[in-house]
This record gives sequence, C-alpha cells and structure tokens, in this order.
Amino acid sequence: MKKTVRVIGGGLAGCEAAWQLARAGIFVELYEMRPGLMTPAHSTSKLGELVCSNSLGSFRLENASGLLKEEMRLLGSLIIEAADATRVPAGGALAVDREMFSGYITDKIENHPNISVIREEVKDIPEGNYTVIATGPLSSPAISEAIKKIIKQDYLYFYDAAAPIVVKDSLDPEIVFKASRYGRGEDYLNCPMSREVYERFWHELVNADTVTLKEFEDQKVFEGCMPIEVMAKRGIDTLRFGPLKPVGIRDPRTGKEPYAVVQLRQDNRMATLYNMVGFQTNLLFGEQKRVFSMIPGMENAEFVRYGVMHRNTYINSPKLLNSHYGLKSNPYIFFAGQITGVEGYVESASSGLMAGLTIALLIHGQPPIDFPDTTAIGALAGYISDSRIENFQPMNINFGIISPLDTKIRSKRERNLKLSERSLRIIKEIINNSEIQKFQIY
Repeated sequence: MKKTVRVIGGGLAGCEAAWQLARAGIFVELYEMRPGLMTPAHSTSKLGELVCSNSLGSFRLENASGLLKEEMRLLGSLIIEAADATRVPAGGALAVDREMFSGYITDKIENHPNISVIREEVKDIPEGNYTVIATGPLSSPAISEAIKKIIKQDYLYFYDAAAPIVVKDSLDPEIVFKASRYGRGEDYLNCPMSREVYERFWHELVNADTVTLKEFEDQKVFEGCMPIEVMAKRGIDTLRFGPLKPVGIRDPRTGKEPYAVVQLRQDNRMATLYNMVGFQTNLLFGEQKRVFSMIPGMENAEFVRYGVMHRNTYINSPKLLNSHYGLKSNPYIFFAGQITGVEGYVESASSGLMAGLTIALLIHGQPPIDFPDTTAIGALAGYISDSRIENFQPMNINFGIISPLDTKIRSKRERNLKLSERSLRIIKEIINNSEIQKFQIY
C-alpha cells in the first residue's frame, strides 16, 4: 500500500493529524482551501487559525481540559507545543497570541519534509487510500456533498459565536483595573459595574437588534458559546452568575466587590489587544458598538473585530464512527475535529491526534491503541462513538464522561486531581508499552 495519507482541512485537527503521521515517517498531502475559498469565520490563510476565543481553556489538572492538554503533551501534540510556545497571561487558562500561534503551526507544517501543503478545495473523497476528513464545521458545499454521499445521511448543526476584540489603549485606565478572580494574579482587565449601570446595560442588551439567521429560531446554540444577549434573556441576574460574576474581585477605587464585572483577556503577546470574555454575540455591529460602549471604561473602546455568529455542522458520529474516529463502513476514512461533534480547540486537536496516530500504527502493521475511558482522550472518543446515544450533541471534555474512581472522595478538587493522576499514569504506560516511539522518527 502506498504510504501517503490525504488530510483534508488545515485547522487544528487536520494539522495535528498531519503532524502525527509525518513524525511517523509517513508522507502527507494536507489540503487547505484557504485563501482561494474562505469561510464566514476565517480571516487569514494561516493553518491552525483560531476563529473564536484565544483561550484553549484551563491548564490546571483539577479541570478535565487541563488533563486533556497534559495527555496530549505527553503524546507529542503539535497544537499543545504551539500553545506553550505562544502563551499569554490568562490566569488558570492556556491562552495564546492568536497570530503567533497560527504562525507557529503554519511554519512547522509547511517546513516538515513529509508534509506537502496543497492550497485547493477538495471536492471528492478518494477510495482506497487513507484519508482524514478534518474540514471543520464550515465545510465547503462541494466537500459537504461528498461527505453526505459517504455517510449516507444529512448533517446535524448548531450555532456558534465569537467575542469582540478591542484595543487596550482605547480603554479608560482610570476605571479599568487588573485582577483575576479569587486573587489569582492580575491577568485580566476588569470593568466594574454598579447595580444601576448593570441594569441599564442589561436592558439595552436584551432589546438590541441582532443579525437574522436562517433556522436560528430553532435555538440550536451550543451552551459553551451562548451569545451574551441570548444568555441575558434568561433573566436579569443570569449574567451576574455567569461571565459577569464579580466574586473574588475587588475594585481598587472602592475596596469593594462590584455588582458585576466585565473581564477582558489578553489576545496577543504585546498585550495591545484584549477580547471580551464571554461576550460571544450575534448583535449587529452598530449595536455592539452602542451597547458595549455602555460598559464602564469602554466608552471610547476601539473594536478591531466585532463579534460574529455562524452555523456549525457536524455528523452523527455515534452511528458512524468507531472509537478511533474511523468510519465504520470504510476502514480507510477517518474524521477529526468539530465535524465529529467534539467541541473546543483542544478537543478537536485531540481527535486529529488519535486519527493520525491510529493510521500511522495501521500503516506500520501495528494495531491501533485503545485509549480507555479512564483517560480524557479515550473518554472523549468513547463519547462520540457511543451507539447508545440517541440525541447526539456537541461535547467538551469533562470529568463526567471519564470513568469514576473505585473509591469515593468527597472533595471535588481532590477527586479530580486523583482522576488526572490515574489518567496520566495510564497514558505513560501506554507510551512505554506500545510501538509508538519505535517509528516516531521526527
């Protein structure tokens, strides 16, 4: 068999899959349609572009997202390597300079001797050779039709949103202050709100004009990227117990906890750009400027990117894929990324890692690794391939899908740390006892 694998899509999942294959000595043709054909969410031609937040989530091991990152780090993930290299301050989160991050990935992929990057749209899926379909939730119409023919069913979908980004120097330094919740450093900028200001802001937010989206009346919005205006309509205090919660923050001007607080997270290494945490939105651009300028300290904010919303599509993976992200009906076809129903940057990359690693093992004549559900990477793969699921919805990694401990521990933090400790021990055992290291020559 010709040891060339086609990877369709240059996002996080596609790049991770290509990397795992290439470092195993396998030649990869990585297809990316940008810049010839752009999507509603992308703005550059770089590989691994982040289209929403610049945060990859928590890095702490008491958080399932932090566990998944550490597992991937042990397994030689390119995406985690890039994140570590381009990190910016964000408290307990692994946030990156988005331009440097995608630039790092692009440089690594384009300069690997086993990877050929082909900048063109793929309109059909070849038979007989291994292929990883990582076209993402915004797949082009042509490749979407080709995928439909393979899976013999329609896609599912939900709506996703991105938050605005502002220039730091346009914020009022007399009002905005540095702090993190619970005194964990000073990695965020904070805009404090009094009760009067908050209630006036909330009223304008819930009554602001939004972009009309076809089929949006179905309200298929992923909870992790809920538009701020949709969340606000659930009740006047919903935001104060969500992204605007003031717990653990003190306004240095008053020494007291604000009624509500808007946080901004550093978006680039130079700390000149900040994104509005939790402010994914579908408001019209003019309405975003009007309403968000009501936030104390943001009266003259310069927006370099307004929030946007777009439709994400994914396949009914529990009916179609196995626990290695392979298509049950075709042993040569694998899927990776958000198109599989995993949700989140790191989760998408983890599916690409597993797909690439599995194909590499198969080509080298070795059986694929069955990562157990006692690991984060295995639990996530197990979730998307669980044929018992009837109403499949996108899922972030969480401890709820990881097999519990044999003993009960009352403390949630201690329990989660024990789960992480067990998982990392298993991952290390897998690496030491498998054939992975024998053929990973790069």
